[in-house]
Amino acid sequence: MSKQDIPVTQAIRFLRNKNIPFIPHFYTYQEHGGTTLSSKSLGVPEHNVIKTIVLETHEKNPLIVLMHGDCEISTKSLARILDVKSVSPCNPQTAQRHTGYMVGGTSPFGTLKPLPVYAEKTIFDLDNIFINGGKRGFLVEISPTDLLACLEVHRISVAVKET
Repeated sequence: MSKQDIPVTQAIRFLRNKNIPFIPHFYTYQEHGGTTLSSKSLGVPEHNVIKTIVLETHEKNPLIVLMHGDCEISTKSLARILDVKSVSPCNPQTAQRHTGYMVGGTSPFGTLKPLPVYAEKTIFDLDNIFINGGKRGFLVEISPTDLLACLEVHRISVAVKET
């Protein structure tokens, strides 16, 4: 794949600006396919596919949580960690307004507004992760170490295994 084939999203501009090496991966996006679809399409463990979820506190303060594809977020645990009354996912329009990305193509890199980023701490135990590159059907493979190098990430423990 040539450099020209890679979509020039805000996320890709951000990674290139920070000199973060990445490997692009494409799959056929399907509405509600999620990380199950992308992991199967790419032949990688769903645990290594990282979801970028835009949430907001009860006071409407936005934040991003990075979570394993095969896990969910305990919003109660997250609210306790943040010392707020509650935390809930943003609706798609609000998430897009905060990040500049459509739901299904949300990346933590190059968001419109700088948002606090929280990541499940076990993500950093992996050798590599697959995270959205700013476009539906497009993931970038990076090292979790590089994630830490380019974003201010707060490590948390709020994962609940999906059933």
